[in-house]
Amino acid sequence: MSDLLLEDEHFDPNAAPAVDWELWRQLFQYVTPYKRELVFLVLTAVITGVLEPLYALITKWLLDDIVANGADASIVMWGVFYIVMVLVLAGSVGFFLYFTNKLRVYASYDLRIDAFKNLQNQSFAYFDKRPVGWLVARLTSDCERLTNILCWALLDIIWGVTMVLATCFALAWLSWKITLVMLLVMPFIFWVSAKFQRSILGSAREVRATNSRITGSFNEGIMGMETSKVFVQERTNAHRFSSQTNKMFKASVRNLTLAAIYVPIIVTASSISYGLALAYGGSEMLAGSIAVTTLITFMMLVTHFFEPFELVGNWFAELQMAQASAERVLSIIQAEPEITDSTSVKEAIRVHGDSASERAVAFDGGASDIGEIELINLGFGYEADRPVLRDINLKVRRGQTIAFVGPTGGGKTTLVNVVCRFYEPTRGGVYFDGVDYRNRSQHWLHSNLGIVLEQAHVFSGTVRDNIRYGKLEATDQEVEQAARLAEAHEFISELEDGYDTEVGEGGNRLSAGEKQLLSFARAILADPQILVLDEATSSVDTETEQRIQHGIERMLAGRISFIIAHRLTTIRNADRIVFIDDGRIVEAGSHDELLKSRGRYFELYAQQSMDHSFRAAWKHESLSA
Repeated sequence: MSDLLLEDEHFDPNAAPAVDWELWRQLFQYVTPYKRELVFLVLTAVITGVLEPLYALITKWLLDDIVANGADASIVMWGVFYIVMVLVLAGSVGFFLYFTNKLRVYASYDLRIDAFKNLQNQSFAYFDKRPVGWLVARLTSDCERLTNILCWALLDIIWGVTMVLATCFALAWLSWKITLVMLLVMPFIFWVSAKFQRSILGSAREVRATNSRITGSFNEGIMGMETSKVFVQERTNAHRFSSQTNKMFKASVRNLTLAAIYVPIIVTASSISYGLALAYGGSEMLAGSIAVTTLITFMMLVTHFFEPFELVGNWFAELQMAQASAERVLSIIQAEPEITDSTSVKEAIRVHGDSASERAVAFDGGASDIGEIELINLGFGYEADRPVLRDINLKVRRGQTIAFVGPTGGGKTTLVNVVCRFYEPTRGGVYFDGVDYRNRSQHWLHSNLGIVLEQAHVFSGTVRDNIRYGKLEATDQEVEQAARLAEAHEFISELEDGYDTEVGEGGNRLSAGEKQLLSFARAILADPQILVLDEATSSVDTETEQRIQHGIERMLAGRISFIIAHRLTTIRNADRIVFIDDGRIVEAGSHDELLKSRGRYFELYAQQSMDHSFRAAWKHESLSA
């Protein structure tokens, strides 16, 4: 896998020297919808923050009572008061743990749902630039980390602020002079925090970016395991992965070192403050300005006062490190698709509805059938300065089949992808019944589209579920009929549980040919107006191909069909065969017309026929021997 980072994966240690509070405000919106849980979380955190300093005050009041009244002190009353406070505090802590975890689960769910939904809306170009592993890392580890911070940090901050205010009020009530001495270190704490912001955030970005590359390597290494073994590349893969892991190690050590330095500084500063308070308080006690019980209580409260600062210091370091994760997750949620419906189309959808038939009425003046597709001066390039398609002019009418042939890399699949609007032309246009398809909705086009790819994708689940994916409301009878037309019923019937057989992840319990047959059945069931077959029979043997040829012909009848094929015997009956090379249409015509012209198609057909004759002769000689 390329080590190049995507544009949105670049990290800059000098970028965003402070916490981006706008970023966290946007993420916090995933918590605010759950007002009941949020209110209880805030309430229990405040109760806990107020109650904790009371322990020290109860101790002071008890000691003062004993000093003043001796054996007549109300020890039982103070004991009951203490037990009640402990029970209230325990209940408060239990409730805030419950509501915090509940809120975290809700936020995590919504965050992942929004990210996944927006991924579904992205154009093909988005996934061309982003390896699967990078996206998986964002939807798993990054989301989990952010929701932990959103909820637990929120809880600790509310608890901490409440406790600091309550403790500070108690300290000032006991002795405002000692309180001022104790607070002398606070400017230093704020200064240190500001200095560490930039470094911690920069190293955190580097850690998360490197982690994405490692996740991508994991994904590619597992998916390409067979290829790696065939070409004996295990050592090369291990070396590449080790190099990435070393980068991750160094970045993580630097990040953790910065955090490890920052937190002890805060702890040391609090200890210095404690020492100053003890020294000044001791002198005040010796001078008779305060009682010994007051000094003891004050020092107990000072310890409580700095607990929240230490905890918030830890969260601050975590917040810095997690900001890179926040940027990454929000980049998915807020990513705008390169291909979107125009403003007029969106308005028409709003007025007329969202179903395919209603969209057809909205954009076609009542006509739902696609009668003609025309490509006019079509040009396209994945990059602006590197065109892949040039000056493509083509017209196909309903009921016609167009076959694209030519050398590998000539632009056949790219052309079909542009026609299907997986990519949009960079020059010229694609017109459906005279209307530029950019003036129609994507849903309308894609709901009338059926594709059978060279590498058929099968989802985990049953055989029936995979076929029904083409038409979710289809009955079992319709599913079986589609399978029969695709010549898939025979092999399905031989499976252990027939149509209810689990195919495994990615269809790993099926052969490549069986997955291809399921893909055919799925396309037949969908009954699309536009059908695309991209090397659709490449994974089945010649005998099976001949059996399903009749089904294919029935599929093509009455539709606009595009076939990409290297095996020319499968396209002899196409209405028009278009030879594409270097992004241009070199020649076009029927099979017989192109043979008579003795051009590029003739050369390719003759070569394949010679290869076929040679293989047939070799097979015959082998059988004779």
